Amino acid sequence: MQLIIRIILIFILSISISSADEIFVSLKKNKVNVRYGPSFDSDVKYVYKKINLPLKQIDKKENFRRIIDLKNNGGWIHISQLKKNNSAIATKDKILFKNPTSFAKPIALIKEGRLLILEKCEQEWCQITSGKFQGWVKTDNFWGFN
Repeated sequence: MQLIIRIILIFILSISISSADEIFVSLKKNKVNVRYGPSFDSDVKYVYKKINLPLKQIDKKENFRRIIDLKNNGGWIHISQLKKNNSAIATKDKILFKNPTSFAKPIALIKEGRLLILEKCEQEWCQITSGKFQGWVKTDNFWGFN
């Protein structure tokens, strides 16, 4: 009986530890190699060419982080190419408002797939910059937001 309890506890701990590794990060540079494995000896799988692109970190091994993007493409990136998350991608069209309320003046329509740079977030709203626009959007229908 004690063996079964120990096995269950180890299983629960491993689930909580693995989910703790899943955080959002952003690309630090305009050109970042994604590799097949967690080593500079591993071949390059593809190259991202978008600074601030949000990615989900799903695993880590030494100085490499295993990531997936919005379209579920995955691979390994060296930690020097990543930074704390500062961006999100709109998964649906959103309205950009002057202030954090639906009653504020609408500024622009943010199209699905648009990269949003997060300035600050308060409850259900984030102040963002996207291209030449700056304002507030609701936090629903974001990908890359912790």
